[in-house]
Amino acid sequence: MEAYFATRNTGKFREVESLALKYGVKVKHLNFEAVEIQSENLEQIALTSLKSVLDKYRLPVFVEDSGLFISSLKGFPGPYSSYTYKTIGFEGILRLMVNVKNRKAYFLSVIAFGSPNISPKIFRGRVDGVIVSKPRGEHGFGFDPIFKPKNSRKTFAEMSVEEKNKFSHRSKASRAFFKWFKNMFNV
Repeated sequence: MEAYFATRNTGKFREVESLALKYGVKVKHLNFEAVEIQSENLEQIALTSLKSVLDKYRLPVFVEDSGLFISSLKGFPGPYSSYTYKTIGFEGILRLMVNVKNRKAYFLSVIAFGSPNISPKIFRGRVDGVIVSKPRGEHGFGFDPIFKPKNSRKTFAEMSVEEKNKFSHRSKASRAFFKWFKNMFNV
């Protein structure tokens, strides 16, 4: 059985595709921009996005939404991470954090899966870490150059996809999803 990943972000697709192979699941890229509502709740955002995809395509499909939550900024940018990145980038986040001592942050990922005959299922992944003072690395996307996960010396942008998948929020949510998918469909 195969599952379709509805995303326009090829970086996300590469990360998830790499993990899917380890579970024997074939993931196909559905280059579709799902509806993304503004909400404080990542699960609600993911479920609404999933519904918009399922309204157009009658396929086994999943979407992923994630956010960067920074303690000293009271959880900002959180579910508004994509918009924040597009408007002020990681440079803007670093400017907001000049002289800030508490640099704790976490990434949270929510995957929502559904199909025409299966009710939506939610899978979550979280990784704790810190915001570094200067961007580091050339890989990844988004806030990867400024986020260093706990128990790592590297930012996500300094890691290969395989290294990042050992730590990341998206890989944790994806592993939970692929384990469930494999059992559900006897892959």
